[in-house]
Amino acid sequence: MKALKLVMTILAASFFIFFSFSSPSLAADNTSPTTPVSPKNLCKNIPDPTYCKNVLQPYNQTGNVYYYGRASVKKSVSQARKFKSLIEKYLRNRDKLSVPAVRALEDCRQLAGLNLDFLLSSFETVNKTSRVLSTLKAEDVQTLLSAILTNQQTCLDGIQATASSWSVKNGISAPLKNDTKLYSVSLALFTKGWVPKKKKATTWSPGGKQLGTTNRRLPLRMSGQNRAVYEAVSRRKLLQAEDENDEVVSVNDIVTVCQDGSGNFTTINDAVSAAPNNSLASNGYFLIYVTAGVYEEYVSIAKNKRYLMMIGDGINQTIITGNRSVVDGWTTYNSATFAVVAPGFVAVNITFRNTAGAIKHQAVALRNGADLSTFYSCSFEAYQDTLYTHSLRQFYRDCDIYGTVDFIFGNAAVVFQNCNMYPRLPMQNQFNAITAQGRTDPNQNTGISIHNCTIKAADDLAASNGTIKTYLGRPWKEYSTTVYMQSYIDSVVDPAGWREWNGDFALNTSYYAEYNNTGPGSDTTNRVRWPGYHVIGNSSDVGNFTVFNFLLGDDWLPQTGVPFNSGLLS
Repeated sequence: MKALKLVMTILAASFFIFFSFSSPSLAADNTSPTTPVSPKNLCKNIPDPTYCKNVLQPYNQTGNVYYYGRASVKKSVSQARKFKSLIEKYLRNRDKLSVPAVRALEDCRQLAGLNLDFLLSSFETVNKTSRVLSTLKAEDVQTLLSAILTNQQTCLDGIQATASSWSVKNGISAPLKNDTKLYSVSLALFTKGWVPKKKKATTWSPGGKQLGTTNRRLPLRMSGQNRAVYEAVSRRKLLQAEDENDEVVSVNDIVTVCQDGSGNFTTINDAVSAAPNNSLASNGYFLIYVTAGVYEEYVSIAKNKRYLMMIGDGINQTIITGNRSVVDGWTTYNSATFAVVAPGFVAVNITFRNTAGAIKHQAVALRNGADLSTFYSCSFEAYQDTLYTHSLRQFYRDCDIYGTVDFIFGNAAVVFQNCNMYPRLPMQNQFNAITAQGRTDPNQNTGISIHNCTIKAADDLAASNGTIKTYLGRPWKEYSTTVYMQSYIDSVVDPAGWREWNGDFALNTSYYAEYNNTGPGSDTTNRVRWPGYHVIGNSSDVGNFTVFNFLLGDDWLPQTGVPFNSGLLS
């Protein structure tokens, strides 16, 4: 693989705390995390100071940030267990609940299980040390703590939207909100005590010297029969090495899905079930080769199906399709045709589709909550809420995304590179919003970065009378964060660029930015004048949102075999 690299001459400020909009109080507090401090003084620099003080008050009055941070994360683990038990209690009485309410509770059960895993992993880290962590380790934990807040919000949104029973709403919503405040305290204290103030280069030095990560050659281990399948796929130039410095993807085993029965499986779900559980990155990928065909399946890659790679025969050749929607009683979360939460997932040459149509409102083609996940040369097709970039760290390269209202949404740390965004023709009286980013907390390390992409009208919208308005995005949550950089924006985008969600909600706290874009829709002269909107002129500022800085992608993307640009284009 040849990944184009551009080394930033000046390392940008840590992406863990974005500019002044993210957390001005934390950024301005230079007190050492080892200095004893009272809960009252410590909580002045944390979101919801009153709640923070009440949580920390019972603990030692002369503790430091590390002491209080460990106490907060430990308490968070306890509360996560209690909440998971509460969800199980409601589900034991599912016969008394509506189908939509049960589905929302099932979402909450899955999310609560993930939260408990994430908190236990985070506590293991913070309990070992009272010092600033390495950049990579700090980002791992901050990413998990950020995802916990996202999972809480997703559970709450589903319960409030679908649970008709007052007792369910009240019984779940109150502890959800209180636990979310506690998790926010844990995230803030972790950011203050364990996260480096400045990012340190891991693969590239400021002078541009390569330090070894992308020179590493990954071994190729497989049987002769599997090698034949691998080489057949490689002829499409997906995984083969081009010269001695390129990566070779590590593949442990390969199975083929073919509807005519000539492969190992006839359904994708059966192939996923056959994948090993809790595989390690060092074991290599379990590769599922899905031959051309239309697969009417709802596929869910569970958290234990780690490091799974799925390759199809091409966009509009291998198609995975479904038609679930909110109108038909599903939550937005579980309306997805394809869903993945297992870390290290890679998909190549596949179309993900939801055919519910604009009239069914929220209907997700793909929901991704998989950390360190990658989609290359894929297509995502639906209308409202097409691509749910739910949480954790994600990368999309050379993909096509079609939709109408909020068709790229969620709260992951995600970079789209060399992708095509195609706004479609929505229902009458609707408008198009390409993004709806869902960051809820100033200390989350999340946002949408759109780099070297193309924004053009889909054929049906292009053939309309031109009255449909299309916007780059709108603020779904309070700290909504989206950046377009070095992209082509066609005239389909309204001159205002961005649209309100509801009145002045999040216009001060969101962060929307554009940098060095081209095309008739890139003119910023008549853009919105919100405090949270920025036209960036300095490459060192926008550098926070590159693959290198935003995802630390040089550390994990090479092993996927997917091409990427580490920094800005020259």
